[in-house]
Amino acid sequence: MGLFTGKKGLVLGVANDFSIAWAISKKLHEEGAELGFTHLPGDKMERRVRKLADPIGAKLITPCDVQKDEDVARVFAEAKQTYGQLDFVLHSIAFAPIDDLKCSFVNASREGFKTAMDISVYSLAIVARNAAEVMPDGGSIVTLTYFGGERVVPGYNMMGVCKAALDASVKYLAFDLGPRKIRVNAVSAGPVKTLAASAVGDFDKLGGLYEMAAPMDRNITREEVGAAGMFLLSDLASGISGEIMHVDCGYNVMGSPGRAVEKVKGLILSKVEAANPDLAASLRNDEELKRL
Repeated sequence: MGLFTGKKGLVLGVANDFSIAWAISKKLHEEGAELGFTHLPGDKMERRVRKLADPIGAKLITPCDVQKDEDVARVFAEAKQTYGQLDFVLHSIAFAPIDDLKCSFVNASREGFKTAMDISVYSLAIVARNAAEVMPDGGSIVTLTYFGGERVVPGYNMMGVCKAALDASVKYLAFDLGPRKIRVNAVSAGPVKTLAASAVGDFDKLGGLYEMAAPMDRNITREEVGAAGMFLLSDLASGISGEIMHVDCGYNVMGSPGRAVEKVKGLILSKVEAANPDLAASLRNDEELKRL
């Protein structure tokens, strides 16, 4: 018997098998959860999600446009008809127009900002409002955020501002829904290669940075994020609400590059040594280099 045996939930935002939402869904399924899924409108997105959801016996696979209140309401009405009630909801939805995401935030357009905030932030509020109506016995809602909402991450640009708003939304929704025994939390994962991450400038560099600077000397795995999301949705986290859980090998606690400086210095010296051993020996004894 698994942690989620007899429990039913809805997952919004799976794009493909690289999605963090899918990593969490797999863990939920392994623990006995019965899952329903939404997808972006269109046959192509439906095929992508069905490819993953059909093999695990999903009874509900339906389109959802989170920019339309009536569409979100329809989705949860279908969930109620299919499952009776829900125990958890996983929200994994974010979007910004590519031109506004690629440019610096100071140059982002007003319309792009409205669109990004509507889809990436307000969608959690409208989803939570409707989810609460099919959670008569309480439940858990988890969304996905990123450290770029807490600190500046070059290349994250407008999405960082959206994630900051999303983090605040988690806390206010936790307060609003707490009396109804509904918990609201977020998972803040380190760099994971997903369809969404591919649109972020400098993303390829972030994994290496985490490996260099994180206290655990490595980046996280998709499976670790999946397990953390599953935990927050489970009864094991029954006393946790309004939290931003960092799954980043400790990267978020660092106030300096830490051991990354020594690692970079070592890499530079090893490359120099391969080309010019005498120069490398001189550099190793250089007092200025030692102080770096």
